[in-house]
Amino acid sequence: MPVSLPLFLVLFTWVLLSIALGLKFYEWWRKREMSAMLRTVADDPVPGRAQLLRDIAAKRPQLEVWLEHLALLEKTKKLIQQAGVAWTPGGLLLMTAGGAVAALLLSLALPALFAFTGTTAAAAVFLAASPYLYLRRKRTRRLAAFEEQFPEALDFLARSMRAGHAFTISLRMASEDLPDPLGLEFRTLFNEQNLGAPLDTALYNLADRVPLLDVRFFVSAVILQKQTGGNLGEILTRLGQVIRERFRLKGQVKAASAHGRVTALVLTILPAATAILMMMAAPTYLMSMFNDPDGKKLIAGSIAAQILGQLVIRKIIRIKV
Repeated sequence: MPVSLPLFLVLFTWVLLSIALGLKFYEWWRKREMSAMLRTVADDPVPGRAQLLRDIAAKRPQLEVWLEHLALLEKTKKLIQQAGVAWTPGGLLLMTAGGAVAALLLSLALPALFAFTGTTAAAAVFLAASPYLYLRRKRTRRLAAFEEQFPEALDFLARSMRAGHAFTISLRMASEDLPDPLGLEFRTLFNEQNLGAPLDTALYNLADRVPLLDVRFFVSAVILQKQTGGNLGEILTRLGQVIRERFRLKGQVKAASAHGRVTALVLTILPAATAILMMMAAPTYLMSMFNDPDGKKLIAGSIAAQILGQLVIRKIIRIKV
C-alpha cells in the first residue's frame, strides 16, 4: 500500500495534466480555426462582399501602406494568395531589395565574375526578380493542381447531393475529404457562407481567388440553378464531363506541340552552351570580342535576339484550349 499510493498519485497527476493540456490545445486549435475563418472574409478586397473585420491602418506595416498608395498592394496580395504561400507584400518587397543587394555584394566579393559591363546589373535584376518568379511558378503549379482535382470534386458534390445532402453540407464534406489546394478553397468557400456571407458572394470570391475558366463555369452553374431551379447534381456531373474532355483535348495539344517546345529549348541553350565551351577550350578566342566595343554590341544584340526568339516561339506553341 505505501508503494502503490505514490504511484497512484503520480498517475492521477499525469492524467489531470494530460486532460488540461488537451483542453488547452483544443481551445487553441478552435481559436486558430475561427481566426482563419474570419481572416478569410476580412481580407477580401472586392466591394460588395462580406466584411466581418476591418483592417486597422495604424497596425499595418508601413511598407504595405506605401504599396497601397502605389496601387500594388491588392495585386501583390492576390498573387501571394493564389500561390498559397504565407508571405506578406512587405516581405516580398524586402526579399526583392535583398536580392539586388546580394548581387551588389557578390560583384564586390567576386570581381572576376562580374568584370564585364552590365553583368552586375543583370545579376541584380535576376536576383531581385527571383521571389516574384518563384511566386508566379508556385501560382501556376497550384492552379494546375486545382484544375486537375476539380472534376473529381464536382463528382463528389454531385454524389453527395444525390444522397440527399444540401449543397453547403456537400461543400463541407468535400473540404474535409479532398486534398489541398482544392480542399482549402472549398473550406474557405464554406466558411464564408457559414459566417453569414450570401452564397452568391462566396462563390464570386472563389472565382476571384481561383482565376480558372472551369471555376467560372462552376460558379455560373450553381448561381443559375439557384435562380431558375433544376437538378444541380446532374448539372455538376455534366460539367465534370466537359472539364475532362477539355483535359483530354489539352493533352492532345500538348503532345502535338512537344516538338516546338523541344526546338525552343535547344535553340535557347545551344548558343550559350557553345560560347561557354569555347571559353573553356580556348579562353583567348572570344576575349577580343569582349574587349572590342563593336563586339560588346554584337553580344548584347545576340542576347536580345535570343530572348525575342524565345518569346516568339512560346507565343506560337502556346495554344489555349
